Amino acid sequence: MYVSETSVRVRYAETDQMGYVYYGNYAMYYEVARVESLRQLGLTYKQLEDMGVMMPVTEHSTRYKAPARYDELLTLRTTIKEMPGVRIRFYYEIFNEQQKLINEGETQLVFVDMKSNRPCRAPQAMVNVLKPYFE
Repeated sequence: MYVSETSVRVRYAETDQMGYVYYGNYAMYYEVARVESLRQLGLTYKQLEDMGVMMPVTEHSTRYKAPARYDELLTLRTTIKEMPGVRIRFYYEIFNEQQKLINEGETQLVFVDMKSNRPCRAPQAMVNVLKPYFE
């Protein structure tokens, strides 16, 4: 199992009139968490694209437990619980500054060959960096 963490500060533009993070912005936080978790492994989306692979989101779910507020520093925890095949699933937990769990979510992405526009297996580079976490 691979777990990573990154932080984001809630910006004013991400909030609604009540000062709460607008519900649609959690998908953006998941993307930040996902991209940074791969970066911490030494793999970037740009590198994956250069390998001819894209990763569209095919499933997304969110559970709101408490609101995030303007100017709070949030901790985004990302977990990969199983080795990728043609798909990869990311699990997210978002904590506020008091370390209270305020949001949980999941996304499933599919590896797609950019030339054929068809699903493909995870690139070997990704398998190689994740494998030590599953042995």
